[in-house]
Amino acid sequence: MNVIITGASKGIGRAIAEKFAANNHNLILCARNEVQLYKTMEELLIRYPGIIIKAIPADLSEAAGARSFGSWAESQAIKMPGGMADILVNNAGQFLPGSIYNEEEGVLEKMIASNLYSAYHLTRLLLPRMMENKKGHIFNICSIASLKAYNNGGAYSISKFAMLGFTKNLREEMKPYGIKVTAVIPGAVYTDSWKGSDIPPQRIMESEDIAELIVSAAQLSPQAVVEEIIVRPQLGDL
Repeated sequence: MNVIITGASKGIGRAIAEKFAANNHNLILCARNEVQLYKTMEELLIRYPGIIIKAIPADLSEAAGARSFGSWAESQAIKMPGGMADILVNNAGQFLPGSIYNEEEGVLEKMIASNLYSAYHLTRLLLPRMMENKKGHIFNICSIASLKAYNNGGAYSISKFAMLGFTKNLREEMKPYGIKVTAVIPGAVYTDSWKGSDIPPQRIMESEDIAELIVSAAQLSPQAVVEEIIVRPQLGDL
């Protein structure tokens, strides 16, 4: 299968890319940080020389950037075995802490652009070919913040509630076309957002945990779909 992953240079995105690569799937990757992205591609190609990996830096928070990457990704997928993107993982996003009453002006717009519009515009561009072929699987990385408000969540939580709503609606729309849609709803995962905090890594989930669940869900029969993956640290939310 051919897998498109956004925000793939580090954290959860990189772990997902590595897990799909280990299962012999071809990858089409993007991230905002060009240096980290190409380093990730190089390391994966060395580790998994039998697969095809294409990558390009992109800022998906801008509609033009999302559409440009989508067109490029589709052109790369056409050249790969199968001739299309089989799986899309909308992982690109950003976290800015704050409260609604005191966060800086423009934070909500930034969170919506990074965490919702990026997935919305890219998915809309890639859907026609999936619908034509009546197959595909879209994973949207949401958050526990999509389910429950919490202090200091502010605009980030609002954007993740919206991402889950987008995912639920997309799931209903794609049923007749054989396209699966899965909301991935993780609690705290040890990524750069937690580095430097006083929370021990053992208290937080690993990126590989999320990647393992996504790859497993992608391997089900065409008749089965995991609609939501809710996963939390063993001791509960922080």
